[in-house]
Amino acid sequence: MPRRLLWALPPVVLLALFFVYPLGLVVQQSFQPDSGGTSLQPYADVFASDAFRHALWTTVWLALASTAGCLLLGFLLALVIAFVPFPGAKGVARFIDVYLSFPSFLITLALLFIYGSTGIVGSFQFLTTPWGVLLAEVTYFTPFVMRPLLAAFSQLDTAQLEAASSLGARAPRIVRRVILPEALPALAAGGSLVLVLCLNEFGIVLFTGAKGVTTLPMLVYSKAILESDYPGACVVAVVNVLISVGLYALYRVVSRRAGA
Repeated sequence: MPRRLLWALPPVVLLALFFVYPLGLVVQQSFQPDSGGTSLQPYADVFASDAFRHALWTTVWLALASTAGCLLLGFLLALVIAFVPFPGAKGVARFIDVYLSFPSFLITLALLFIYGSTGIVGSFQFLTTPWGVLLAEVTYFTPFVMRPLLAAFSQLDTAQLEAASSLGARAPRIVRRVILPEALPALAAGGSLVLVLCLNEFGIVLFTGAKGVTTLPMLVYSKAILESDYPGACVVAVVNVLISVGLYALYRVVSRRAGA
């Protein structure tokens, strides 16, 4: 037992030093207004501001809309890759794994090069609106839904599909009655992960330059860098962390039940 504790000590110390301690400093700063002392005034000031309420609402609706779009598009694309034979299907599936390692701002820049003011296709003003942010997030995060779906589809018993087809069921009915029930756990796991990631997305919102689109991560950046309001920035960061941790806990529960 002492030897096990000795082996566990280094990672615990590193975790406390590089994660818990900085996070503790953020929480501590959120209770220390610029006037000095310790109080809840920074929280009262932030919660009473229209900027915070607007950022919270923008963050929530963008995350929910992006997650819904990723679920729909990811399910359709995963169906095609898994069940519609075409040359290069396995290569596409492997590319999805590589795509997951791309930084989010890279996808945003690619969209700007195509649809931006000096893009290949031409200028589309919606890229600097909330809809542009939504498009970029759906484009980037859809593979995070497709990956667990493809894993679930690979374990689906093809005999069920053949039996349903032999009984006269058409493709839409087979998808609805056979494939979708098997895919629900993977959809829930992928959707939960995308929701958490969208809530914390910063690079996409920043690089699109969307006017009037301020999410919680952007509000932290604005208060800390532009306004030098560090207590306010820490308050928003604490709120964002609490929301993210709660949703991540939900994601872990769903993933465990889904076996993902």
